[in-house]
Amino acid sequence: MRSFLRFLTPLAFLGLLPLVASEVSGRSATASAPVSRGELRAAIQKGLDFLLASQDRTGWWSTPEHPAVTGLVLTAFNLAPTPDHRTRSPSELARAYDFLLGSVQTDGSIHRGSLKNYNTSLCLIALATAGNAKFDPLIQQARGFLAASQIDMGQPGTVDTPFDGGVGYGSKYQHSDLGNTLVALEAMRVSERAERPVSSQNGTDLNWEAAVNFLQSTQNLPSHNPAEWVSRSPADAGGFVYFPGNSMAGSAKDSATGRTALRSYGSMSYGGLLSYVYANLQSDDPRVAAVLEWLQQNYTVDENPGMGAQGYFYYLHLMTKALTAAQIDTLKLKDGTRVAWRDQVARKLLSLQRADGSWTNPEKRWWESDASVVTAYSVLSLEKLEASF
Repeated sequence: MRSFLRFLTPLAFLGLLPLVASEVSGRSATASAPVSRGELRAAIQKGLDFLLASQDRTGWWSTPEHPAVTGLVLTAFNLAPTPDHRTRSPSELARAYDFLLGSVQTDGSIHRGSLKNYNTSLCLIALATAGNAKFDPLIQQARGFLAASQIDMGQPGTVDTPFDGGVGYGSKYQHSDLGNTLVALEAMRVSERAERPVSSQNGTDLNWEAAVNFLQSTQNLPSHNPAEWVSRSPADAGGFVYFPGNSMAGSAKDSATGRTALRSYGSMSYGGLLSYVYANLQSDDPRVAAVLEWLQQNYTVDENPGMGAQGYFYYLHLMTKALTAAQIDTLKLKDGTRVAWRDQVARKLLSLQRADGSWTNPEKRWWESDASVVTAYSVLSLEKLEASF
């Protein structure tokens, strides 16, 4: 696994039926004609046009309470493939950055009263991808805040609980979870350019070894995770859950042990792979190999495996980022065939874009009924795919 920093792009917020014909219409993901760069760029532009039209006049998207949404949208503009995509509406984007700057707190965090770490991470990514040196002091302060937010629940300075090394929603007294940890890892990697040479004692970087401890503590992999909830079932082997002891996909009785074990699911398994890449684990590491095997065995672009339509666009977003970061061009499916996943993801997203340029999910869970959030996920995914041409 070679250097991956050039592949990084942001995350976002964290139905049981697939998003197929009864809910949406469009071209089949298995159509043979390859998607063109022109098609991708046209869809990106339509998505960005929709986002501009849906911005509040004071600068934010969706809600002023969570600047993370505005950060997510700004990042989609920052990573657009051409200067024209990025610079057509400077006044609107300036208002959005003014809103973010108005959310900065004295401790370096960026929020409006809740979900401190999550909001800070997505806003930090927006500031870092803007490429504007004037944001560097704020970036450095936000990095320090996130580093200080890393969970240490046992003996201070010692990695001695499954939650140690992760990041939660906003308090040292709350447990960590994989969604918050992933976006914090990404924010720290994306913002490294702005970090000046500093002492490792000032808290401006994460303890990456501790972060890996948390990551493997959320993986269904008995060789590296001895927890009672870990599944020995081949159906779950290598996949990820939300946090130690909790899976959004629920649980099942493990036929091998008779114990109740947690089920792996798609979005968090791609999140686990992406997090391992951020932590510089190599492709031959058994933890990386195990999650990749689970993802290949459960590959689909029609639903979020284990969750159906819930979190579907987030799932496609994480799939695109994780496989790109891991430099994986094709996936070997359980029937032995290989699939060019990029074209299938692109086709699915193009087929689901609405006439006004937006995307949305009929399944409301995890903000996916919010057109600004889902459109930002989709535009970011298409930008990643376009960059691979």
